[in-house]
Amino acid sequence: MNSLLKKIGFICSAGALSLLLVSCAHNEQASKPTPPASLYADAAPLDLRLSKWPYPYPLKEFKTSLQGQPASMMYMDVAGLGKQKGVVVLFHGKNFSSDYWAPTIAGLSKAGYRVIAPDQIGFGKSSKPDVAYHFDDLAANTQALLKSLNIQRVSVIANSMGGMVGVRFARLYPQTVQKLVLENPLGLEDYSKDIPPQKNEDLLKLEMAQTETSYRRFLQTYFPVWQPSYEKFVEVYVRVQKGPDYPAYAKTSVLTYQMIAEKPVVNDLPQLKMPVLLVIGQKDRTVFGRRFAPPEAVKSLGNFPELGKKAQAAIPNAKLVPIENVGHVPHVEVPDQFVKIVVEFLNSKS
Repeated sequence: MNSLLKKIGFICSAGALSLLLVSCAHNEQASKPTPPASLYADAAPLDLRLSKWPYPYPLKEFKTSLQGQPASMMYMDVAGLGKQKGVVVLFHGKNFSSDYWAPTIAGLSKAGYRVIAPDQIGFGKSSKPDVAYHFDDLAANTQALLKSLNIQRVSVIANSMGGMVGVRFARLYPQTVQKLVLENPLGLEDYSKDIPPQKNEDLLKLEMAQTETSYRRFLQTYFPVWQPSYEKFVEVYVRVQKGPDYPAYAKTSVLTYQMIAEKPVVNDLPQLKMPVLLVIGQKDRTVFGRRFAPPEAVKSLGNFPELGKKAQAAIPNAKLVPIENVGHVPHVEVPDQFVKIVVEFLNSKS
């Protein structure tokens, strides 16, 4: 264990230039020595549904479909403690699964909120059918899940790509969404203006060429300060890559990339009528598909401090809470502060 921790500490100092196709961010970090080739050479492979990967709470299954294909949506359903204040649904990002919400779930549950945290179809422990993916379909499946649980009203917390799903969910089902929290969401700008279309076969080649080192460097761009605890996000990817299901996993990553590329939601923002909280890590410079954009275009993209202000101005009833020295995933980087901000918003009368 001590040897592994030493390796992790060494890796934490690696530079932050992404080779991943799905999206990139830029944080200023010094060039550091090349890390060891693999921390997980002896780790067991994971299958397409991450069967052996532990989640923080028990999982349940909702059987549904996507584009006519049968599919299972796995989700956590955690009861609120004490006086019941309502239900919160969590939407995860593209490069994560619902398990990264563990501190948020615990904090919301303690505050009296029941929490539904699904893995969207195509992610985590849910099915990954080989179909075209659309935000509207993911939103519809989430609404169907809530209906199956006899839940009529919820608040939504959504991070990264999940922010795009959350916006579409709120637009399609305004009668369901009481309040919406957008945490460093993608989609606050229209990437299609600067990111040229990519062919699936080209994206798949790039995905299949991914390495443990390149994936770690990609994830490091999300976090201004890389912590050893973030290694779990690298581990799950590498262990899937070691297994026989990785080609299917990579194909799903390509298909969900196209969903983000082709389905901007920035024009939906003025149509959001419910109270909206924008929680924006001020060090975030994430640009979806950065590697495909012309260098000049990249300079004006991914400025989350400015994007947050523009989104607040575009949304009729929006509040902006900037968090200094935090990147793309505040609920992971500063979990207690994030929960405090969100619970105050959920508890407020507005």
